[in-house]
Amino acid sequence: MATLYSTRCCSHPSLQSSSQSYHPHAPSPSKFGHLQHLTFSSSPSKRFLAAKVSLQSQSDSPQNAVIMQQQDGAVATSVPPVKNENPLKRLKDEILSVTSSEESEGLAVFDNNGNESTVSITVVGASGDLAKKKIFPALFALYYEDCLPKHFTIYGYARSKMTDADLRNMVSKTLTCRIDKRENCSEKMEEFLKRCFYHPGQYDSEENFAELDRKLKEHEGGRTANRLFYLSIPPNIFIDAVKCASISASSGNGWTRVIVEKPFGRDSESSAALTKSLKQYLTEDQIFRIDHYLGKELVENLSVLRFSNLIFEPLWSRQYIRSVQLIFSEDFGTEGRGGYFDNYGIIRDIMQNHLLQILALFAMETPVSLDAEDIRNEKVKVLRSMRPLQLEDVVIGQYKSHSKGGVNYPGYIDDKTVPKDSLTPTFAAAALFIDNARWDGVPFLMKAGKALHTKRAEIRVQFRHVPGNLYNRNFGTDLDQATNELVIRVQPGEAIYLKINNKVPGLGMRLDSSHLNLHYAARYSKEIPDAYERLLLDAIEGERRLFIRSDELDAAWALFTPVLKELEEKKIIPEYYPYGSRGPVGSHYLAARYNVRWGDNGVDE
Repeated sequence: MATLYSTRCCSHPSLQSSSQSYHPHAPSPSKFGHLQHLTFSSSPSKRFLAAKVSLQSQSDSPQNAVIMQQQDGAVATSVPPVKNENPLKRLKDEILSVTSSEESEGLAVFDNNGNESTVSITVVGASGDLAKKKIFPALFALYYEDCLPKHFTIYGYARSKMTDADLRNMVSKTLTCRIDKRENCSEKMEEFLKRCFYHPGQYDSEENFAELDRKLKEHEGGRTANRLFYLSIPPNIFIDAVKCASISASSGNGWTRVIVEKPFGRDSESSAALTKSLKQYLTEDQIFRIDHYLGKELVENLSVLRFSNLIFEPLWSRQYIRSVQLIFSEDFGTEGRGGYFDNYGIIRDIMQNHLLQILALFAMETPVSLDAEDIRNEKVKVLRSMRPLQLEDVVIGQYKSHSKGGVNYPGYIDDKTVPKDSLTPTFAAAALFIDNARWDGVPFLMKAGKALHTKRAEIRVQFRHVPGNLYNRNFGTDLDQATNELVIRVQPGEAIYLKINNKVPGLGMRLDSSHLNLHYAARYSKEIPDAYERLLLDAIEGERRLFIRSDELDAAWALFTPVLKELEEKKIIPEYYPYGSRGPVGSHYLAARYNVRWGDNGVDE
């Protein structure tokens, strides 16, 4: 299959009616066999645009190559001779006969019978904060970037009584255009909002979902219908919504996919029960477990940094790395969300998913390819090689009220939604170990907390001291000042920097620690997309690389479930720390036990 495309958003390899993710009752492919997929994209505002055309048939004839490039309204084609005439060639000739951008509006995708397909995106729980603040803005950003197909519809579904106009008014308040892309912003917003509709209903009502199905079919207009459901709802109603959507609103002739938000249970048992219940109505390929941290730009860049730069891969092992630190901190408390948070705590909310997923990506072996399954296989190997977390390797804390600068900051139990005797940790630090040849003995230190002195998420790789260092006396007794450190700052102020030692200019021999710094805002003028944009686009395209597989989830919970049960059964009292501080003192003793110190407490911070 010959393919040419300029950017990811100009091609949609998985908007086809592929067998990658489908409803069990969908009809099988026709006698023509493989999917024929043609994509054409055009926009009057863009002078140059390459469109992707992929042709594939079941016959043994030579593969066709089609190259299309549009410049100032003209379409140039280069088509090698085709020996055998077939129905697909006639369809191809019709597409190639287009000679101006005005004759093509957007991007059309065809199924294996030459029928246009459409994507219907249903946000279940559309009236919630996540939908308003993240999902709808991300969908608009994809629309603005021409990443959505020509035919798409967005439906909000929730129990709230709203009209289409009410939904559009609510969504419009959260939509923004990128700083570097303001052209026709208001026009694009109006066009996007016209594609947004609302249907009220109960999450456990098959009848309400059947009504939604009828509305979706009206918009799909007989095209091949691909449907994506985003469950932005509490986990206790996941199964009801999935059951009703699967039975009453699945696509009959395209794919059906469901995005599930964390938390994926509270422990191994509840997670396994949730997975079992989901698989009663969906196949594993239809379930997209989302962890938005995997869509962060710097997390995406982690494998590129390691596997495409020769200088790093040889150093990526116990021979040169002294410790790896994964740090997450927020400078605010629960602020009214304590009721939800108190049921989970910081370990379940941040460590077991966000930080552990980053750790697996960081520590995995080189995958066979960039295929989703190859990458996820390597991540599972890492998780299965890790020791279950022990209580002595965990420090927990809870923030208390504190006054600073005349301002009183409330403690965790001052939140009206939190029980006064709550022992739920708002801070946790842990030391984890991977028992394999690459990482044996290297402590992976995790730290996550709320109401700390700063907001950040970063990976810090501390290298070993230089053996027999000639300049030790210039650093004095504190050799940690001379430690080389690679810092990958996920947020805010995305950056990658390497701490090195160098001589301060002058006649003396004074050494200094400096940074080789890649600051994204200074290097790249393009605004970094939100993680939800990347993950929603991946789900539409059927790309599973950044989503969590069920065996991966099982392995993750196996690490944390024993210590979580022990903390709760023994009613371990958390160490209290002032709001706005660096957290419990116990976290520093934990790091010191393994002869390292937290990198975010250094002088460069």
